[in-house]
Amino acid sequence: MSSTDQPGTAENTPESDLASPPINAERLLQLITREYESLPRQLKRIASYMSQQSDRIMVDRISDIARECEVHPSAIVRFSQRFGFSGFSEMQALFREAYTHKATPVQNYQQRIRSMIANKSQKASGGDLARECIDATLSGIERLGQELDDQAFEKAVDLVVNADNIYVVGVRRSFAVADYLVYNLQHTNKRIHLVSGLGGSYREQMRSVRANDLVIAISFTPYGKETQHCLRIAQHHQAKTLIITDSNLSPLAKRANTLLLVNEGSSFAFRSLSATLCLCQALFIAVAYRLELKVDEIHEQVGFED
Repeated sequence: MSSTDQPGTAENTPESDLASPPINAERLLQLITREYESLPRQLKRIASYMSQQSDRIMVDRISDIARECEVHPSAIVRFSQRFGFSGFSEMQALFREAYTHKATPVQNYQQRIRSMIANKSQKASGGDLARECIDATLSGIERLGQELDDQAFEKAVDLVVNADNIYVVGVRRSFAVADYLVYNLQHTNKRIHLVSGLGGSYREQMRSVRANDLVIAISFTPYGKETQHCLRIAQHHQAKTLIITDSNLSPLAKRANTLLLVNEGSSFAFRSLSATLCLCQALFIAVAYRLELKVDEIHEQVGFED
C-alpha cells in the first residue's frame, strides 16, 4: 500500500461542513453525487462504490468495502465523517433502514458467498462454483429489471432511431458487448460502425463523426481511457452520445446525452456481462419495434444463416 493510502495525509483529511448527516440513504447518495468532484482520490473510489453497490452496503463489512476500493479501512471512516457521520456504522444504518424490508438478490448472494468462503471444512465442487456464477449473473439481471430508468431508455431509443450514423465503442471486457450491439443494429438499415481501435486507430475511426451522428460508448470501472478519448472527439464534432456504464459518477456520465446504468453481478471478483448484453438486446428490440412503425420492414441479410 502506497504512502498516499496512510492516514494523516492532506488528501485524507476529512472536511465535512455538514451540521447533520443526511436523513436517509437516498439523500446521502444525492449528496455524494453533488460533492463527488471535490473529493480526494481515495474518497472518490469509495463514493463510486457507494453509488454502484448501494444495495450491498447494509451487509458489507468495512473490510469488504476497503478491499473493493483498494483503500485502508480508515479511509471508509474518513468518508463517513466527510458526510457528517460519526463513523461507518452510523452511515451503514441508513442503508439498513432503506433495504431491510426488501432484501435484494445481490445481498442474498453476498451473504451466501461469504458462508461458502468461510466454510473451510467443506470443499466446494465444480457444480457448486458454477451455480454461484449463475446466481451472481441472475442477481445482476434482476437488479437491472428493478432499476431500469424507463425515461432514459426511451430517450436512448430516440437517439438511435434519429441518428444518421451510429458508432459503437467499448474496450477490453466491454468490447464483446460493443461487438454484439453492432451485430444487432446491423439488422436495421442504419449505418453502423464498430470502433475497434485496430492498430491503435481510434482517432482515425472517429474522424468522420458528425453532428447528426450517435456515439454509443460502453465502459465500466476503471473506465477505458480509449473510450473517453472517443467521447471527447464525439463532443468536439457535436455528435450525440449514449453512455452505458455503472454509475452516475463515471467520468463518461458527464459526456452523456443519455445515460443507461447497469451493475453486473460478480462471482469471486469476476464480473458478468450478462446484464449489459441483456440491456443492449432490449435496446435493439425497442429500436426495431420503433422502426417497424416507420418503414415497411427491416430487411434481413439474404443468403446467410445464423
